[in-house]
Amino acid sequence: MDKGIIAGELSGDILGAGLIQALRARYPNALIEGIGGPKMLAAGFKSHYPLETLSVMGLVEVLRHYPRLKKCRDSLRDHFLQHPPDVFIGIDAPDFNLGLEYALKSAGITTIHYVSPSVWAWRQYRLRKIARACDLMLTLFPFEAAYYQRHQIPVQFVGHPLADDIPLQVDKLAARIHLGLPHQGILVALLPGSRRNEIRQLGSRFLQTARWLLARRSDLRFIMPLAHPHLKTLLTQQIAEIAPDLPLTLLDGQSREAMAAADVVLMASGTATLEAMLLKRPMVVAYRMAELTYWLAKWLVHIPYFSLPNLLAQEALVPEFLQHQVIPEKLGAACLHWLENPDQVALLQKRFTDLHHQLRRSASKEAADAVSKLKSVRNPVSSRNWVSKKL
Repeated sequence: MDKGIIAGELSGDILGAGLIQALRARYPNALIEGIGGPKMLAAGFKSHYPLETLSVMGLVEVLRHYPRLKKCRDSLRDHFLQHPPDVFIGIDAPDFNLGLEYALKSAGITTIHYVSPSVWAWRQYRLRKIARACDLMLTLFPFEAAYYQRHQIPVQFVGHPLADDIPLQVDKLAARIHLGLPHQGILVALLPGSRRNEIRQLGSRFLQTARWLLARRSDLRFIMPLAHPHLKTLLTQQIAEIAPDLPLTLLDGQSREAMAAADVVLMASGTATLEAMLLKRPMVVAYRMAELTYWLAKWLVHIPYFSLPNLLAQEALVPEFLQHQVIPEKLGAACLHWLENPDQVALLQKRFTDLHHQLRRSASKEAADAVSKLKSVRNPVSSRNWVSKKL
């Protein structure tokens, strides 16, 4: 039972690796190919392009890279039409994957989309495209599944693999020992993102915030994990220009350990905020984007929150700062609030634990079960006839 899988970024690589491992328990000799990262490759995946090929975010940024992305998608479409998998699974990257899923489904290939696009927040018209493109939507969060059910689109809530991987209680001291950090003292983790654009938008502002905090709390120490080695030059340049004397430890990767070791986390919005929540760490969430992208999103997006902990809870559990609010005074004051109010941190951690239980469902196994149960009702061989007409 061969599978096609395309993951769009690091978070998709994690999901894809878990899914591949669960599928291999059922189909040990299956060919599983498409686009994936190091974790998927380690699970026995064949990648036709590097994972970074699809790591583009923002409306303006995607438009700039559109010709390259279209060429890649057309190539993968032709490959899967000539060598039809039993099931194709697009992991996240909806602007790339949904169009590919539509072409494959039209040719008789069963398609699944894993990780819901934010249709509940903006571009609700995509529901029609989703219904045409995929036979089943797999969601990570329960509120997403409820949304699809209301619109009568086949859906299954599988939970989140991170909630399975991360224990309900995390030992801060053990994390510090693992990283070779001092056992005592207050530690602030800085996570400005995993993309070059995010580092450009948030790296310098996070470093300025660290300086602001240190001027008020000389006992603070800082830690910053590098999501990719190729980001080191950009970050070290920012450190040299903005905070050369900052008591800062740079790490190659190990973002989870860095968050686990910290007393508070200042971070970019994204999947990492879910990880911080599961680690039960108080956080301050920020995001900036290209100015044109921001103004377009401001008119198109209508949700009260943008960080995952707040979206899951449907209330403001953690402070969020967007675009022009991302300044040291606001970010720093929010970090100090957590450091100086341990009772509120304890209440926050209790809420985080409740949400952790809600998402802890053996997600990779649930997703693999859904893939196995979804049998194609169309003849995949017809895709060969379809592609012969198109080429």
